[in-house]
Amino acid sequence: QVQLVESGGGLVQAGDSLRLSCAASGRVFTMAWFRQAPGKEREFVAGINYSGGSTNYADSVKGRFTASRDNAKNTLYLQMNSLKPEATAVYYCAGRHAVVVSKGHYDYTYWGQGTQVTVSA
Repeated sequence: QVQLVESGGGLVQAGDSLRLSCAASGRVFTMAWFRQAPGKEREFVAGINYSGGSTNYADSVKGRFTASRDNAKNTLYLQMNSLKPEATAVYYCAGRHAVVVSKGHYDYTYWGQGTQVTVSA
């Protein structure tokens, strides 16, 4: 069983940047970020395969968010630039033992506890 622990959330202003981290207790092939705003369903944000050579992003964050990973540290990152108020949500790290990034939250086995990101206007 792999444990995932997110960090780096906080309160920022629109236009600011923030970097989230997710530390895994073991190796996970494919990792992703999801987010869930109050009253909304959990949605895919970004995903990355084990080598880092394949990434996938939600249309709403393309060009502003970047997923990366350091396999030596078993850590996943999400660099978020030009943040907008609609990015306010709890951000979750997820992982699965498959080679392909999936946008479906039901495809992921491991989940972190989430970290709150709040973007003020």
